[in-house]
Amino acid sequence: MKIYKTLFLVLILAFGCKSAQTADGNAPVVIYTIGDSTMANKPNPDENPERGWVQTLGQFFNEKVTLKNHAVNGRSTRSFRDLKHWQPVLDSLRPGNYVFIQFGHNDGKETDPTRYTNPQTAYRHNLIRYVEESRAKGAIPILFSSIARRKFNEQGVLLDSHGNYTLIARLVAQEMNVPFFDMQYFTELLEESYGVEGSKKLHLHFAPDENAYIPKGINDNTHLSVLGATEISKIFIKELREQKHPLAKYIK
Repeated sequence: MKIYKTLFLVLILAFGCKSAQTADGNAPVVIYTIGDSTMANKPNPDENPERGWVQTLGQFFNEKVTLKNHAVNGRSTRSFRDLKHWQPVLDSLRPGNYVFIQFGHNDGKETDPTRYTNPQTAYRHNLIRYVEESRAKGAIPILFSSIARRKFNEQGVLLDSHGNYTLIARLVAQEMNVPFFDMQYFTELLEESYGVEGSKKLHLHFAPDENAYIPKGINDNTHLSVLGATEISKIFIKELREQKHPLAKYIK
């Protein structure tokens, strides 16, 4: 009987030490991210001026954090699953892993049946399914609204581009008791702080022959420059601290 009691106490102490280590921010953390091009890693970073915001996020965490960015250009909550991007993530999840979920840009493609989702129905249920499946593996889901597009009218007012998708993401987070980061709101503030012309620096605006990687030039108000992606990562890091989220313990 004494042996069993001793073993029981050892297990309790071991579990307690492990829990304390996690709470202190000393245990390794793995973060999986799923979403669209505004998140995704871009090729040839030494030459390519485009970045997904998660591509710049790792510099703000300490060495205990591993980021596994599975976001893919052009994907919606529907196509990310249908094109088999989700299953490898799901198969890899382990208890205690985090899953960042940010969709919306491509769910609104009303002319594309492979990507479009009704925000009140399919989009909502797709988000719920990602949350439930993550939790079933012991992982911790976090929901994000989409980042804002640079869409100023002639009067210099920044207009909404996402309709009800942001609201539905927030409501799903409330319903499922999932942490929520309203990146649309924060990035609207970011765009406005840079102004109508200055905000071009957050995105991809190059005249022909101005950038060797994009010799034909580009005027892209959705995708991010290195500056834009880095600013958004900073916003997220700030909000982790504001929300007193456990991941804040891993910030450099």
